[in-house]
Amino acid sequence: GGMAAAAALLLLLLLLLLAAAGPGPGRADAGRERRDALREELLLSPLPTGDVAATFQFRTRWDADLQRGAVSHYRLFPKALGRLVAALGVRELHLALTQGFWRTRYWGQPPLQAPAGAELWVWFQPTVTDVDKAWKELSNILSGIFCASLNFIDSTNTVIPTASFKPLGLANGTDHHLLRYAVLPREVVCTENLTPWKKLLPCGSKAGLAVLLKAERLFHSSYHSQAVHIRPICRDASCLAVSWELRQTLTVVFDFFSSGQGKKDWSLFKMFSRTLTDTCPLASQSKVYVDISPKNKENELLEVSPPPTSVHEAIVQGERKTYAVYDLLSPSLFNTSRSLNVQLKWQRPQDSSEMPIPTLHAQRYVGGYGLQTGQICTLIYNTHPYRAFPVLLLETVPWYLRLYVHTLTIITKGKENKPSYIHYQPAQDRRRPHLLEMLIQLPANSVTKITIQFERALLKWTEYPPDPNHGFYVGSSVLSALVPSVTAMKDMDVEQSPLFASLFPSSDGSSYFVRLYTEPLLVNLPTPDFSMPYNVICLTCTVVAVCYGSFYNLLTRTFHVEEPSRGGLAKRLANVIRKFRGVPPL
Repeated sequence: GGMAAAAALLLLLLLLLLAAAGPGPGRADAGRERRDALREELLLSPLPTGDVAATFQFRTRWDADLQRGAVSHYRLFPKALGRLVAALGVRELHLALTQGFWRTRYWGQPPLQAPAGAELWVWFQPTVTDVDKAWKELSNILSGIFCASLNFIDSTNTVIPTASFKPLGLANGTDHHLLRYAVLPREVVCTENLTPWKKLLPCGSKAGLAVLLKAERLFHSSYHSQAVHIRPICRDASCLAVSWELRQTLTVVFDFFSSGQGKKDWSLFKMFSRTLTDTCPLASQSKVYVDISPKNKENELLEVSPPPTSVHEAIVQGERKTYAVYDLLSPSLFNTSRSLNVQLKWQRPQDSSEMPIPTLHAQRYVGGYGLQTGQICTLIYNTHPYRAFPVLLLETVPWYLRLYVHTLTIITKGKENKPSYIHYQPAQDRRRPHLLEMLIQLPANSVTKITIQFERALLKWTEYPPDPNHGFYVGSSVLSALVPSVTAMKDMDVEQSPLFASLFPSSDGSSYFVRLYTEPLLVNLPTPDFSMPYNVICLTCTVVAVCYGSFYNLLTRTFHVEEPSRGGLAKRLANVIRKFRGVPPL
């Protein structure tokens, strides 16, 4: 009896300790569910050229303080990225891996554009003492996480912009010494980069919209870009607390004319070879948006099936858009069929002359001739009929192209256009690149031409890549501008608006923020004949082998005089035959 009473008392004490330690497992899980949330979204946009752009966005919001390092339990937020942010004092991180080039002139403004290759820009906390050391360590860790060549980021391709790349999230101060920006234009993106990117998703590629991420189809496209954005945001309207937001975005453009179909009609199965069958159980919102905006005012050109759950109207990038919305969490969506295959058909072919021209677009190319000098030319177009606006241009040029800053010219409508702000940091050989930032006013309906001359440097023979005659890449120029909006925009709630319209903060209702990238450049440098050492070695070795072999043979050979012999049986037999034939013997 005494032992039973002691056991009961011990059990009671244990229950009291568990009750004092905190809520039960069910309530703890409910609390964690309230602290983090996942939204996933797919935007399908028919492009004016007949191509189709698909933009995936997976947004994980976590109401936690990563900087203090007190977080020990990770539910939806990837632990690898969370510990990276806490350990290195990262305030914002933006990484993009892109294959191809977004043709703004023909495809319009992209929801999220990135330069060709790999782009990384990071804001660090003011508490970080050695920013360069943290930047180097961060690039090496990200290189391992995403199986990319980010470990090649060093001082020769890293710059510190003074006006571009302002924080997209909460920022107490904007000390540009805490910012680092680098581009690797030669980086090739393939499946080894997509696989770790998909593993960061809470549901992986097993359920939800990520089921469509089939590598065989994604990389058989005209343009492919995957990105990771981490930033702090306000937890609520009062902004007394901070939450952390992780956005994983993937944009791909399918060209059905090059694939041989020759039709503008498309469906999810035609694009991804798969359909949507179920939702991610961890997602609080999962939607598919289809841009069905009329391309002219007379008639609707697009027909979408099956019937959408709802229709959403919004003003995106200064234009009024209409979207057909498919809510995957709606119980009525999968009742009729087990899969969702969105189809879009054109009721009549669209006239190519009706292609809209974006308000802001640019292009860049290399001029000049020979292998000594040349010039970089950038053309910036403002097609707005009556509004002028400034644009911020960022140029990063490698050190082996020696810029002549006194040759910088900016011509608009035949007149010189002086920039209102200019910042130039000259390069140092084998240490840092050129950095040029300018704020240029673009008049209405104008073309601005920016040219600067350079001289090609002669590298050491050990500094050339394995394929030196392929050329050397120069990263894209970056254009940042507040473009005037054609339609007045209203203030919107970030949590209620679609993800593709809420990454860049809007300043007011009369303009919207745009960041564009020009083409990367391919420049030839003076290249020595790397086959000459091989030819010299082969010729030298051949001469030495022949001469040395002949002399050595003569010096070491022993000569013997042989007495003539009568020959053997075969010789005698041959002489008998020759005698019968009347031929002299041997």
